[in-house]
Amino acid sequence: MTLFAAEEPDLPMILTIIGFLFVGVIALVVLAVFARYFRLWIQSKTTSAGIGIWDLLGMTFRKVNPAVIVRSKIMAVQAGIGEEMIKSKALEAHYLAGGNVPLVIRAIIAARKARMDELDFKLATAIDLAGRNVLEAVQTSVYPKVIDCPNPKMGRMTLDGVAQNGIQLKVKARVTVRANLLQLIGGATEETIIARVGEGIVSAIGSAKTHGEVLENPDRISKTVLARRLDSQTAFEIVSIDIADIDVGENIGARLQADQAEADMRVFRAKAEGRRAMAVAAEQENVASIEESRAKVVEAEAEVPKAIAQAFQDGMLGIMDYYKLRNVQADTDMRMAIAKPDRMAQQRRGGPAA
Repeated sequence: MTLFAAEEPDLPMILTIIGFLFVGVIALVVLAVFARYFRLWIQSKTTSAGIGIWDLLGMTFRKVNPAVIVRSKIMAVQAGIGEEMIKSKALEAHYLAGGNVPLVIRAIIAARKARMDELDFKLATAIDLAGRNVLEAVQTSVYPKVIDCPNPKMGRMTLDGVAQNGIQLKVKARVTVRANLLQLIGGATEETIIARVGEGIVSAIGSAKTHGEVLENPDRISKTVLARRLDSQTAFEIVSIDIADIDVGENIGARLQADQAEADMRVFRAKAEGRRAMAVAAEQENVASIEESRAKVVEAEAEVPKAIAQAFQDGMLGIMDYYKLRNVQADTDMRMAIAKPDRMAQQRRGGPAA
């Protein structure tokens, strides 16, 4: 018999303790959830946003920031946009897609205040996911934006056009545009508007007969450019085109004519040089032909003694005939020697040679 008897464990007590611990853990979890989402849940309830505590807990598991969704939904409800237009699930989906939910809600509210019914939640989210600032687009649609043409940041200060009389005009224009919400997705940007307007202004100046017509009526440029519908397939709608400044530049026509005359003179000079070269070549050919003829004469004269010798051998020429021939040659040489100084003197006086 032992001094102290072993006490048997009290099973009901253990189960009771485990139950209290489990309830305590559940209470702590509920308290933690309640403490984290209580303020958002109260805001949702007091504003009739329609987001419950379990919805907030589910957002946490779906990696969605509950504060962003609740505040965005409250903004929509307070602005009069009901649950039928913007649902909480749609806000969560846009958040998970990487969109800016508060910006989209503010843009929709601004559009409704401005009575722009074409912007709904689907279009706003599409514009936001396309990388465009949907709120800025709505603001630009309500309050038009002024664009300088040409853009000074691109390094050019004026648009240069030449009238039909050759006078250059330097123009500065300001284009007032507003956003076209239906064409923001895939529509061209401001650079395209500036390029098209610049092209239209240069074309309008080029169609004028004189620069004076443009200076007298600058609005003819605006009317011509507006009539061409340059805002087609762009994210903007052109409201007006205003000519801010017109300056007279250089006389491009006269300079081009001078350059053309200089080029023509060079062409004619080259042709004349070609003809002179051909003449020099022809002269050299004639000189060569003369020398060739002289060579033939010398060659023929060299055959004369042979012919005389052959005549002597054949008995066709006598000694007296030969002497007479030599006397004739000597007489001829003497006359040429006598006449040669007179010919040179007449050439010095400029008279005809004998």
